Amino acid sequence: MIDRRKSLLALAAATLAFGAHAQNTVTRILVGATPGGGTDIVARALAQELSTRLGRQFIVDNRPGAAGNIAAQAVAQAKPDGGTLLLSYTSHVINPTLYGKLPFDPLNDFTPLAGIASLPAILVARPNFPAGNMREFIDVAKAHPGKYNMAIAGLGSANHLAGESLKLDGGIDITGVPYKGTGPALQDVVAGQIDLVISGVASVQQLLKAGKVKALGVTSARRVTEFPHIGPVADVIPGFDFSSWYGLFGPAGMDAAEAEKISAAARAALQSPAMRERFAHEGLIPMGTGRAEFTAFVKSEIPRWGKIVTATGAKPE
Repeated sequence: MIDRRKSLLALAAATLAFGAHAQNTVTRILVGATPGGGTDIVARALAQELSTRLGRQFIVDNRPGAAGNIAAQAVAQAKPDGGTLLLSYTSHVINPTLYGKLPFDPLNDFTPLAGIASLPAILVARPNFPAGNMREFIDVAKAHPGKYNMAIAGLGSANHLAGESLKLDGGIDITGVPYKGTGPALQDVVAGQIDLVISGVASVQQLLKAGKVKALGVTSARRVTEFPHIGPVADVIPGFDFSSWYGLFGPAGMDAAEAEKISAAARAALQSPAMRERFAHEGLIPMGTGRAEFTAFVKSEIPRWGKIVTATGAKPE
């Protein structure tokens, strides 16, 4: 009788182990954006690499809405078994202050796994704007307060807040004009109906090469490889450094070994020629930070962006 009971217990344990293994043969990477956007592109490239490296399927699950909060909440509430992950954007650290109160904690309800990529932006102007670099721009804007306008492609976005910081730190008065997206904003800058916009490198690189917009400065502290002739805003406004970023998270409480395995695979994926070529095409700079470093980075980013949201009074769309 005892042997029979032991056999049954062993069978039950084996069944549970098989079920847990089967459940994790597919890992969903939730993305808080629609297909085709920057976050989705990064997630799909990463999912393909992780599938190859870890020998199980990683798929992208789009959950757009509320600036990424819907996807983030779903991951925060998921089982910490490695079956559900989040590919998040800078909004992950902006939203806690922007929205005031969220149904999850951006740090404590997640397991930060790896920093994936950063995305510098460029301040561009209409082709006939009366300034060709940052210093000239600051001088012109100060000489004509309130005369010029800047498109805001997404209220509360990283680029919006970078623009607000530019106004505060540069001591200039520019009128913000909200737009539903980067595409329409750039169209109006090209047409000369809007003076300025801050946009990611990938969105403006073809327009810059065609001479349809004029670059005034990059928002990152360093120059962008693709456009080494464009000086950083920081050359004129010391300390100015605003780049968006993408990071991989799991739910809080993940097994340390499983978390490290996924983190290591993600970092290794960033070294692949295919991934680097894709990132270069999108204007992305690989980060490749591990769990401890990425956790510290996220922790520091929450108050940094929070101060900007508070100072500018930015509100979500």
